Amino acid sequence: MSEPDRRIWLDGRFVPWGEARVHVLSHSMARGSLVFDYMSVHTSDRGAAIFRLDDHVARFLQSCALVGLPLAHDAESLREACQAAVRENAGARVVKLNAFLPSIEVDVVPVDEHVAVAVAAYDPWLDVSARKDPPPARPPATVRLWLEKEQRQRRPDIMHPHAKVAANYASPMVAKWRARKRGFDDVLLVDQQGMLAEGPTTNFFLVDGDGTIRTPPEQSVLLGVTRRSILDIAEAEGRKVVEERISPDALWVASEAFLTGTSAGVWPVASVDERPIGRTCPGPASLALGERFRRITSGQDPAFAHWLTPVDEAAAGA
Repeated sequence: MSEPDRRIWLDGRFVPWGEARVHVLSHSMARGSLVFDYMSVHTSDRGAAIFRLDDHVARFLQSCALVGLPLAHDAESLREACQAAVRENAGARVVKLNAFLPSIEVDVVPVDEHVAVAVAAYDPWLDVSARKDPPPARPPATVRLWLEKEQRQRRPDIMHPHAKVAANYASPMVAKWRARKRGFDDVLLVDQQGMLAEGPTTNFFLVDGDGTIRTPPEQSVLLGVTRRSILDIAEAEGRKVVEERISPDALWVASEAFLTGTSAGVWPVASVDERPIGRTCPGPASLALGERFRRITSGQDPAFAHWLTPVDEAAAGA
């Protein structure tokens, strides 16, 4: 399907892509109060399926609760809306679930508390490329990172890091923009104490020389669904995994490193600040975990088949 043919689920009904609009003075536009979640769609032997749909919906509801959005939808209705959006939009590769305050507001606290919900199912590369000349470049196979040099200003007493809300992405956006202008692919963010944290839309993993996998603790990072998946896969394979605070100095003695995310999957890190990480990239852990993750998302791994939710469950169960 092309972008003009796509339809977005908006408050219980489908509207054409171009008609899914919000006023420029809306609260969520002005205050960054839009909450969202982003999940991948895969082709499996049971048809189109959404990866860890229930986990994404649960995180979405948690984000709404942390922000204080009075959402009128429950988990089951959101789940059904995501499935319906994929069925409505053939060839969709991702689903973006949004909750926002569409009303025009003067004060920082909205008078109209109606929270609109929109679900978009589409192909981020095909549909976006159709609108761009030149089209956006696809991510490279390995990533060159720039290490953030300033401690992060995102304070948990202002907005919890677990909230997937638009306002939480302003600081990472600025950091990644600066990294891109320096010629890097992405940025590795640090926390308020200068310890390694995450990427703007990814989680970070480091592998020691003995094969131990380390990742920053969940208290200071977004609870990535792909992050949790890699932790579960590593545990199932008997790999040693440690969640702990990581100093930037650990980068220079690591055997490998990688990022994880809905769009990235397992993304090997080639270098940080132009210094290579490990002897080879991708390293053995990145290769093994990335390959198993691909098998799981394509429905070829029975041990994790429950992570895929067919969008047409009746047909899948027939």
